[in-house]
Amino acid sequence: MAANPSDSPRHFYSLDEYFALENIGDARYEYWDGEIVCMSGASFAHVQITGNIFHALRSKLAGGPCLALNGDLAIKTPALPPYRYPDVSVACGGSKIENIRGVDALLNPVVIVEVISPTTVIRDRGDKFSAYQQISTFLEYLLVAQQFARVTHYQRKPDGLWVPQELSGTESLVHLDSLDCDLTLSEIYDGVTFSAGGQ
Repeated sequence: MAANPSDSPRHFYSLDEYFALENIGDARYEYWDGEIVCMSGASFAHVQITGNIFHALRSKLAGGPCLALNGDLAIKTPALPPYRYPDVSVACGGSKIENIRGVDALLNPVVIVEVISPTTVIRDRGDKFSAYQQISTFLEYLLVAQQFARVTHYQRKPDGLWVPQELSGTESLVHLDSLDCDLTLSEIYDGVTFSAGGQ
């Protein structure tokens, strides 16, 4: 009888092994409690949506104190070392960077965007969001679906609570208070073709 691969012991990777992998080639990886997860190789819709958000924010923020950054830049997450790779982030008042064993990581994100998929949604809504929340400058979080036009917008209120707002349909818009700008869902999903089950 063939062995079940899930019965095999999982290899626990050390941080040294992780950094050795991070510093060769162009692929990006995240470290999750001894597991190494490749962050490269997104779907076509994911690439379209991420590009749309990055370019819209870059254009809207041009000439101001805030700068949109793409998913190649890591964000340091002290609560979940060493760092995470969001799809888009925004820093204001200058980007503060720390080099962590050869990888530049942003220290002061104000807005973070994750384009979710069935394989990432649990971490993006759970452990990853919890780790981001420990960053004092972080004020707004966008979770963007790729199967249909839907965005969950979380805002940190003055009392520290995070309040979600669900937006759906391309007629909707997200107002980012921390950046004083709007993102319409039609901009976010520009050119994206949804499957028959999407909307």
